[in-house]
Amino acid sequence: MREILHIQGGQCGNQIGSKFWEVICDEHGVDSTGRYTGDAADLQLERINVYYNEASGGRYVPRAVLMDLEPGTMDSIRSGPYGQIFRPDNFVFGQSGAGNNWAKGHYTEGAELIDAVLDVVRKEAENCDCLQGFQVCHSLGGGTGSGMGTLLISKIREEYPDRMMLTFSVFPSPKVSDTVVEPYNATLSVHQLVENADECMVLDNEALYDICFRTLKLSNPSFGDLNHLISATMSGVTCCLRFPGQLNSDLRKLAVNLIPFPRLHFFMQMWDSKNMMCAADPRHGRYLTASAMFRGQMSTKEVDEQILNVQNKNSSYFVEWIPNNVKSSVCDIPPKGLKMAATFVGNSTSIQEMFRRVSEQFTVMFRRKAFLHWYTGEGMDEMEFTEAESNMNDLVAEYQQYQDATADEEGEYDEEEEEEEEEEVYET
Repeated sequence: MREILHIQGGQCGNQIGSKFWEVICDEHGVDSTGRYTGDAADLQLERINVYYNEASGGRYVPRAVLMDLEPGTMDSIRSGPYGQIFRPDNFVFGQSGAGNNWAKGHYTEGAELIDAVLDVVRKEAENCDCLQGFQVCHSLGGGTGSGMGTLLISKIREEYPDRMMLTFSVFPSPKVSDTVVEPYNATLSVHQLVENADECMVLDNEALYDICFRTLKLSNPSFGDLNHLISATMSGVTCCLRFPGQLNSDLRKLAVNLIPFPRLHFFMQMWDSKNMMCAADPRHGRYLTASAMFRGQMSTKEVDEQILNVQNKNSSYFVEWIPNNVKSSVCDIPPKGLKMAATFVGNSTSIQEMFRRVSEQFTVMFRRKAFLHWYTGEGMDEMEFTEAESNMNDLVAEYQQYQDATADEEGEYDEEEEEEEEEEVYET
């Protein structure tokens, strides 16, 4: 079996994670105590081992490690609907909190707790027959998810260099800011993720709010609603591992097909700018690669025709120097309550908008050395900030370089873009 070990860190990561387990339990017919109560045993149980350990008495226990530097979120998970399903030993938490400070999460408070977390990770990894990789849920704006999350990723990288590392990272939003030092924390985290993660699914709260408003017509969406959206994507990315399908995909296939250059491994979900899960408009860039994961009863021929159709219609938005750059996979079992569904993951150069936005906010504060004493007080050096800043700028430049790498003239491209925008205005 190809197991995936799930790790969630910080308040945001833990809240997304607990929602994710609700979705996965629902798909596999596991109730909140870990007992199987589904009706399609052969399908639901055949590959349940990807995310669950089978314990004594036929209970299924998630392969999940939960970490945080303060006990609050853990307590609420434990007392929540699915609190009893996790292994009690897999809750690892400190008491002091990281106080939105990346340095605390990465160097001081987090570093004290990291060995305890690694022990649990090791124990879970030893329980696997053939560990495929790790998925980490965290946010980049706070202290624990960003600082301690990236510390854990680099430690796991050292210990399991050949396993896939997939992260679901919530980036700071352009308008909705929870903390003032978000740009610092996010830039320092991206610096780590570029080096140590294999695949990074980029999420952002504001874009998720937009989906809730516009597409789902919710008048005041809660974090619970946002997290439900994220968990739908998370389950879509791994459905091929968990259910039989005509054309399977896994974390490694996804990486091989989506990452043309090693540093450019930040993916956006969905295509339509209204349904983007991060605030970057794909019409401003070009897709290097994309992957479409379909679920439900459908013919692969139809899937291939539609994908080809999309590529031909919007050829200006796909780089022409990677032919056939959309990978597709088909899984037979749709999500609960739907006849069919699809998850799109794209590697688009327009994601640089988001990095650029964070980088600009970072530079404005860093030039004045605002809030820096909180970080240097934990033993960090200014050099590290400068390094992270230049790494982020390099990343933006790389995306720009591949966006411009083209055979045709730029002028034609602009005209096409204007025409398409006009068409869209008529449609709406």
